[in-house]
Amino acid sequence: MVQAQEPEMKITALEMAEARLPLRYRDYCAHMLVPLNKCRHRSMYLPWKCEDERHEYEKCQYDDFMRRSRLISQIREEKKAAAAAAAAAEAAMIFRPTLLQATRRHLSAAARRSILPHQQPATMAAAAVLPSKQGLMHRSFGTSSAVRDNEEAKKTSLHTLSEDEEMMREMVSRFAREVVQPKVSEMDETETMDPAVIRGLFEAGLMGVETPAELGGAEASFLSAILVIEELAKIDPSVSVLCDVHNTLVNTVFRHYASDSLKQKYLPLLASEKLGCFCLTEAVSGSDAFALQTRAELKGDHYVLNGSKMWITNSGEADVFLVFATVDPSKGYKGITCFVVDKEMGVSIAKKEKKLGIRASSTCQLSFDDVRVPRENVLGEVGKGYKIAIEILNEGRIGIAAQMVGLAQGAFDVALPYLFQRKQFGTLIGEFQAMQHQYAQIAVDIEAARLLTYNAARLKEEGKPFVKEAAMAKLYASQVAERASSRAVEWMGGVGFTRDVPAEKFYRDCKIGSIYEGTSNIQLQTIAKLLAKDYKE
Repeated sequence: MVQAQEPEMKITALEMAEARLPLRYRDYCAHMLVPLNKCRHRSMYLPWKCEDERHEYEKCQYDDFMRRSRLISQIREEKKAAAAAAAAAEAAMIFRPTLLQATRRHLSAAARRSILPHQQPATMAAAAVLPSKQGLMHRSFGTSSAVRDNEEAKKTSLHTLSEDEEMMREMVSRFAREVVQPKVSEMDETETMDPAVIRGLFEAGLMGVETPAELGGAEASFLSAILVIEELAKIDPSVSVLCDVHNTLVNTVFRHYASDSLKQKYLPLLASEKLGCFCLTEAVSGSDAFALQTRAELKGDHYVLNGSKMWITNSGEADVFLVFATVDPSKGYKGITCFVVDKEMGVSIAKKEKKLGIRASSTCQLSFDDVRVPRENVLGEVGKGYKIAIEILNEGRIGIAAQMVGLAQGAFDVALPYLFQRKQFGTLIGEFQAMQHQYAQIAVDIEAARLLTYNAARLKEEGKPFVKEAAMAKLYASQVAERASSRAVEWMGGVGFTRDVPAEKFYRDCKIGSIYEGTSNIQLQTIAKLLAKDYKE
């Protein structure tokens, strides 16, 4: 049997990851927040003395980056060709395919593709046709060991991440522990987001996760964005939702619906320095989002916006506002249009809400009084804003599910060590059977919520229907977050009820999960509607 030979020139996992990531992300991973030289104009740790030096460094590295990308692409093609040639040689030595056998292999492969289109074997080998004792032709089909190994390698779990995704998760986890965690308590007490944290998110390349590299982003997968949200929520759900709304709502709307000129203008800014927010909800339009009353009147080459918005996440620090307004109330939801509004155009913050949880995340009421917006700042088509809102909120719900999964895991991680430190009646609390059953059940719940979330994210990436799965993930993850954070407080007793440990903060933060981006009742209604459609058909 001929074994597939590896090409002589090999590439490391790090080289492969570097070739697929933009410079900012690679540099951050390389330095991992090592405090080298503190830039005088930034409070984040950077490996450059100033921005000019940083830009010069990136320029010098660009040629090498492109050369390495081309080299690795060439090596990959050589490896694929070598593997295919080895498999073909193996099949030729073991089997003597006749025309009939070749036809059988083709039909068998086609049948397998129709069942498992994402798990196509490299070759389908047919066994020789042997005469039976009765003189009849007995047919048997087999698969070579190389092909079986190839098929097994393609069977992956929802926890199987690409190298990019794994690297992203590890980097964000460290960022959350080293940069965010020391500031969590103060930000919660003062109900403000530390500007250094926001700058850190931009410097780490976490504010343009899916944005194309040529526009300054990381050009990573949707699941990468979900992992970022989850890891940040383990430390502070307030920082997590800031990053979530910016990535899964604002950036995604620009990528999918904006004109090329708007993409070129705003996506690089949103990936590097400007925070965005999504302005849909109004006093009279909550779950019934399309009852909004903010007006946009066309006057010459500008639209004039008048109205108000409320419960707008990120609005206290945002520079870019995606505002939904109706151009013609008589058309109902078909008059709703999305506008890109810069803060300096006249957006005013009417009131900042004081909230039960996620206090560091700004939630404000906004006023638009004769705000003039250039006609070219219409995002998408006039009258198609309702479509943008519906589609983008379905995706955003997966982000909220990830936030709730991270929150539940964070509360769990805080409480569990305590159970194996404190003793009562001469026994560790965590060794009492009643306690064991409780934390075992919560662990199961968290894992189930995580798998629902990852599954919805993968379906979205693959271009498959995911609305029902997204609703299920958000609904269940918000329920699990409440149970896990409540149990964490109980397990820690009086200590858990104080602000000395994060358990009580997770408990306060979790409640929002069943409210924003579609209440739990809305999720149930969505799930029921889609189930009814499936079974009625």
